[in-house]
Amino acid sequence: MATPFSSTSNPIILLSLVLFCLLPTSFSQPSRCNGVLITYRYLTGNQIPPILLPADPVNQPYRFESTLTVLNNGRDELKNWRVFVGFKHGELLVSAKNAVLANGTSLPANVSGGAVFAGSPATDLKTAIQTAGDINQMQAVVELVGTQFGVGGPDVPLPDTLTLANDGFLCSNPTTQGNDTTVCCIPDQKAKTNITAMGDFSPLQSGDVTIMYDVVMTYENNYWAQVTISNHNPFGRLENWNLSWDWMGGEFINSMRGAYPKVVDTGDCIFGNQGQFYKDPFDFSKALSCDRRPTIVDLPLSKTNDTNIGMVPFCCRNGIILPPAMDSTKSKSSFQMQVYKMPPNLNKTQLAPPQNWKINSTIGPDYQCEQPIRVSPTLFPNPSGLPSNTAAIASWQVVCNTTRNETKKPTCCVSFSSFFNDSVVPCNTCACGCDSNPLNTNNNVCSATEPALLLPAEALLVPFENRTRLARTFADLKRREIPNPLPCGDNCGVSINWHLLSDFKDGWSARITLFNWGDTDIVDWFASVELDRVIPGFEKVYSMDGKVLPDSNNNTLFLQGLPGLNYLIAERNGSNPRKDPRVPGSQQSVISFTKKKIAAGVNVARRDGFPTKVYFNGEECSIPTILPSSARRKAAASAVFSTILTLILLILVLMQQ
Repeated sequence: MATPFSSTSNPIILLSLVLFCLLPTSFSQPSRCNGVLITYRYLTGNQIPPILLPADPVNQPYRFESTLTVLNNGRDELKNWRVFVGFKHGELLVSAKNAVLANGTSLPANVSGGAVFAGSPATDLKTAIQTAGDINQMQAVVELVGTQFGVGGPDVPLPDTLTLANDGFLCSNPTTQGNDTTVCCIPDQKAKTNITAMGDFSPLQSGDVTIMYDVVMTYENNYWAQVTISNHNPFGRLENWNLSWDWMGGEFINSMRGAYPKVVDTGDCIFGNQGQFYKDPFDFSKALSCDRRPTIVDLPLSKTNDTNIGMVPFCCRNGIILPPAMDSTKSKSSFQMQVYKMPPNLNKTQLAPPQNWKINSTIGPDYQCEQPIRVSPTLFPNPSGLPSNTAAIASWQVVCNTTRNETKKPTCCVSFSSFFNDSVVPCNTCACGCDSNPLNTNNNVCSATEPALLLPAEALLVPFENRTRLARTFADLKRREIPNPLPCGDNCGVSINWHLLSDFKDGWSARITLFNWGDTDIVDWFASVELDRVIPGFEKVYSMDGKVLPDSNNNTLFLQGLPGLNYLIAERNGSNPRKDPRVPGSQQSVISFTKKKIAAGVNVARRDGFPTKVYFNGEECSIPTILPSSARRKAAASAVFSTILTLILLILVLMQQ
C-alpha cells in the first residue's frame, strides 16, 4: 500500500519529477556543462553608512562580496575570456581580483548598467584535455567587492543577466539556486567568423586606433617595451595625444626614449614598497615615474635625433598622428621604456602588460580602449639593414574605437550658399556651444535658440561681433523680421563655407572656403566632405589636394593643403586695426563634377550638391538645418557673391604675405 508521500500516488510530486527529468542537463546539473560554465555567487553583504533606513530604503548603501567563476569544460581553449554581468542594484565596483573591466575603466567604477569582465593577468582558460584536468588552468575565480543600494539581508542581490561575451557561443538562460546564478555556454556551430586562429596567440584586431605593447628585451627584474600607436581612422587625427594606463603589479618606469611622462615623480617609489625592495645603489632620482597610472606625452620634433631620449622610429612628432589617407608615414607614433617589476614577478619570463588604457587628444573624437590581448610577436626590421626581421619577446594589442559624446560640442561649423540665392545660410546658433549667460555686442542677452539670421556674402569675412550692422541692413532690405534678442553666434574656431557655384547640363561645380577664427595657426589641416550621391562624378580640386577615400562607401572627398600651403593661418588684424575688424586666415578652392557618372534623379541645386557631413581635422562639424532656397533665382547673385568673396580673399592673401 502506497504511503501518502509516495511519488506514484501524489500527482504533484509525480509531475515535478517528470518536469525535472525533462530539463536540459546544463540546467538540472550545471557541473555537467560541456562548454563554459559561469557562476556568480553572492557571499556576504552588510549595511554601511550613511544610515538612511527606514526613511529612504531604496538609497541605503550596502557592502557586497561576490565571486565570478568561469570554468572551461569544453574541448577548445578559451582565448581572452570575457563575461557580462548584468548588475541591477546601482552597483559601484571597488575591486576585482583576477579580472579587469573590459572597456578599460579603472576601479572604482559605476557598473550599475552591467559590466564586461576580462581576465587579468590570466586571459586564457585551457581545457581539461590539455591539462589532465588541472582546475587551476581551466578556471578563473574573480573576487568582487563593491557597494550596492536598496537590497540587504536576508534578500540576495543577484544579477539579472549572465553571459559569455566572447563571439561564437550560445548561452542558456541563467538559473538561480540560493546564492548562485549559473549559465552554461556552448560553441555555436552556425557562427561564422573571418578571424583565423593563430596557434597560441589571438589574431590581430582592427580598430580606429591600435596600440602595440611589445617587449623587446627582458631581464630578471626589468624589461624594455616598445609602444606603437597607429591611427586607422580615415577622418580622425590625434593632436597633443596623452596616453595613460594602470600598472597592476607595482611596476614603475625607470627610463624612456621617444616620449616622456607628463609628470616626473618618484615619491611613490621612495616611500613605497619599491623603495624598500630596491635598495642602494639603485638611484630613484634618475627614475621617471612611479605613478600607478602614469600619463605619457610625445616629444617635440627637435628631439628626434637626440641620443639620450630620441632615436626611436616614428617618435617625436609633437603629439600629432595624422590619418593614413593624408600621410601614411605620419600615421603612427612610437616610444620605448624601461619597466622595473616587483615581487613575485622577478623572472625574465614573468611579463604582463599594463591595463585600463586610455588615449586622449586635444582635437578629434574621444576613444574607448579595450584591454590588451596577447598576439603573435611583432616582427621588427633588422636595424643593421640585413634582410631579416627580429621578433619581439612578447606582444599585446590594445584596440581603441571612437565613442560618441553627446555632451561634447563641435569645434567647427558649415555655412551654405548658392549661385541662385544671394542669402548665405550661416552656421547654426551656438553650433559650438554658448556661454551660460551669453551676451551680444551691445551687452544685451542674446538668444541661444533663435535661428541664425541669413547674411550677405561679405558678412562671412567679418567676425561675428561685427556682423550686427550687416545682418540688420540685409534683413531690412529683404523685409525679414529681426528677432529681439538677436541670435547668439556660432562660437566656432573654424567655419567652412560650401558654395554651389554652377549647375549645368553635363556637370556642376562648388567652392569650399575654410576660415580660421582662432588665435593659432593650424598645421597639416585636412577636411572630409560627404556627398551621398554625386561623388562618382568628382573630377578635380583646383587649389587643394583632393581625392575620394577608397574605404568610405564612395561618398567622401578628402581635402588637404597643397605642399607649402598646409597652414591655415590664425586670425589677424585688418589693414587698419583702428577701423577694420580682424580677418580670419582662409583657404579656398573650386571643385568640379561631371554628371555623366552619377545616377539619374540627382538634383544638385535642391539637395544633392550640398554635403550631408563635413569633418575638419577629424571632428564632425555642425551643418545648417536648411538649404539655400531656389524660389527666387537671380543670375546676378552668383556674380556678386563670387566677386565679393574672391576679391576680399585675394586682399587677405596679399596682406598676409
